[in-house]
Amino acid sequence: MKRLYRMDPPVVRIAAKSGMDAGLQSTARIAIIVTGLLVTLAALDHAQPFLAPVCLAVITGLMASPVANKLERLIPASLAAATVVILFLALIGSAVVLFSMPLSIWTERLPEIWHEMQRHLINWRTMFDTLGGVQEQIRTIAGGKAEMTVDIAEDSAVEEIATLAPALMAQIILFLASLYFFLATRHSIRTSVLSLCFSRHARLRTARMFRDAEWFVSRYLLSITVINAGLGVATAGLMWLFGVPQPYLWGMLAFCLNYIVYIGPAVMAAILLGVGLATWDTMPAIFLPVGGYLVLNMIEAQIVTPQVIGRSVTLNPFFVFLSLAFWIWMWGPVGGLLAVPFLLVGYAAIRNAFPERIGGAQVTSSPIKKS
Repeated sequence: MKRLYRMDPPVVRIAAKSGMDAGLQSTARIAIIVTGLLVTLAALDHAQPFLAPVCLAVITGLMASPVANKLERLIPASLAAATVVILFLALIGSAVVLFSMPLSIWTERLPEIWHEMQRHLINWRTMFDTLGGVQEQIRTIAGGKAEMTVDIAEDSAVEEIATLAPALMAQIILFLASLYFFLATRHSIRTSVLSLCFSRHARLRTARMFRDAEWFVSRYLLSITVINAGLGVATAGLMWLFGVPQPYLWGMLAFCLNYIVYIGPAVMAAILLGVGLATWDTMPAIFLPVGGYLVLNMIEAQIVTPQVIGRSVTLNPFFVFLSLAFWIWMWGPVGGLLAVPFLLVGYAAIRNAFPERIGGAQVTSSPIKKS
């Protein structure tokens, strides 16, 4: 009778990792992460002419999705997308027509505004006696020149505009085409992404992420548009009461610039300060336009926006500032427009990726606060 002997596998002893090996592995992981981040930043910077208009089209499409959804109940999706794009073009064209004439008038007055600013600074020189050493430092840096002059080379400016025009036109066409195709195919895009999820749980979380991102961005942008329109009307009315020329121009500028949080109102205040310098000579009257606008902006930011948008989802002002600074650094003014929507999309992704920590996946709708 044969005996069966069980052969145990040989025991392989793995030497314990030393502290140096573990440190080298951690350093390698950190180096890979840092390298990936640097490559991503370089790719975002290099691909700006393509990514910026496409991302702007996607965000605009998310804002216009409620309008497209209502149109799709009556007409096909492709026709609804074309209708939304045509309406958007009509709005942009109307804004350009309304801006062109008064902007040309004030552009011609820029030398006058600069002269008035210099004259007032000379009159207020006694207020800046403590900064007398600055002039000497500027003179030293400039090589002994006592005055600073600004020369405008019109020929070079025209050549630069002619050079940038084709690239700008290409980006506008890319934006419009991306907006149309995103609106026309957004449902199929969502279905395709959901089909890549292997489990029902992953599909559910992904569907909620799409829903929250669309809801957050559309709610935020549509609400901010209504608020900015109210601010623009109030600014135009206030400028009319103060006797500022072309009051509707400043109302439209306030409407447009208020989309860029923090920076937009600051730019608007600087513009109105120049308008005051060009319109009046007396000290209190010069600050009437900028003072009135700052009061309106404070009411909008502290009272109207929290009441209209709500407080259920609060964006931390520090993260808003970081997002704004980063995207303006990467993509310029377009990045400033996209900073807050990108933050909202990221929040929608995080709250659905970690619902047990944030507790937001079960919420069907949530208001949003701007900052």
